[in-house]
Amino acid sequence: MSLATLKNRRERGFFDGQFLIAMPAMEDRNFARTVIYICAHSDAGAMGFVINRPQNLTFTDVLLHLDMIKDEEAIVLPAHARDCPIQTGGPVESGRGFVLHSDDYLCDSSIPVSDDICMTATLDIIRAISKGKGPKRATMLLGYAGWGAGQLEAEVGNNGWLTCPANEELIFDRGLDDKYERALATMGINAAMLSADAGHA
Repeated sequence: MSLATLKNRRERGFFDGQFLIAMPAMEDRNFARTVIYICAHSDAGAMGFVINRPQNLTFTDVLLHLDMIKDEEAIVLPAHARDCPIQTGGPVESGRGFVLHSDDYLCDSSIPVSDDICMTATLDIIRAISKGKGPKRATMLLGYAGWGAGQLEAEVGNNGWLTCPANEELIFDRGLDDKYERALATMGINAAMLSADAGHA
């Protein structure tokens, strides 16, 4: 599924607003031990963001790269901007930035992905965050995860993923090292007890 499809979707699909949690048998290195927040699912495919893979970048690095600030301006950025996390959202369009955020910030390009969460993929939100006028909760992701028609359903059916309702606290939680284990714990599953041949929870 593409970003354009997300913008134009009319109905929510079965996996909308769900977490995908990679099973131990996941062989794709892009997705091993990942937690993915599905933003859109339909007959055309699915789109989501990995929410537990760090990027070796800071929000300040992003602003400098985009020439939105100069070096000397970095020290006066609002703390909320300096601390805005940058993560690897997935292997598709990995050079493009997307911001998942609370719905207290909206601009013309913001797309609602749930009742409380929006996604914005333009410079407007980056400027707003840098000036302390952005959303209360936000995380920036480089790239996204995408599936074609029927692909995600097949992967879930082949025991590639566990699924459960998304937890907003986990989406914006900055503790990435154990987010995989904590996502499983929301389902009552201990990661150490999962085997590559386990069935669906």
